[in-house]
Amino acid sequence: RLYQISFSMPNCKNEEVHTLYLVGDFSAPAEFFVTLGVFSFLYSMAALVLYLRFHSLYTENTKLPFTDFCVTVCFAFFWLVAAAAWGKGLSDVKAATRPSTLIAAMATCQVDGVTCAAGTTPAMGLANISVVR
Repeated sequence: RLYQISFSMPNCKNEEVHTLYLVGDFSAPAEFFVTLGVFSFLYSMAALVLYLRFHSLYTENTKLPFTDFCVTVCFAFFWLVAAAAWGKGLSDVKAATRPSTLIAAMATCQVDGVTCAAGTTPAMGLANISVVR
């Protein structure tokens, strides 16, 4: 939800400060990724209880192992989809917060004779690692 993040931009003509907001809402892929992770964890715990506590029920019923297999395959597919969605969401966040993009959005930097430069580039190393995992 980048639209909630504001930053101040000075106006070179009359010393008035303008507040600008970032553009974009890329929360849906991240929420999908985290939600699927939580559901996967909960299903793993339930399956572990089933395997350890109710082992005889699991071995006697032929439909239960097949159902477990189908649910696991579905979780694997959705995990792949969620990782791809989070990767796309992260690349969109990087594009929206790139210093050149932010400078291009500032009206003060478009005036002739004004030179704007970015101070630092945002560090995205940990975010990149979250996609690789």
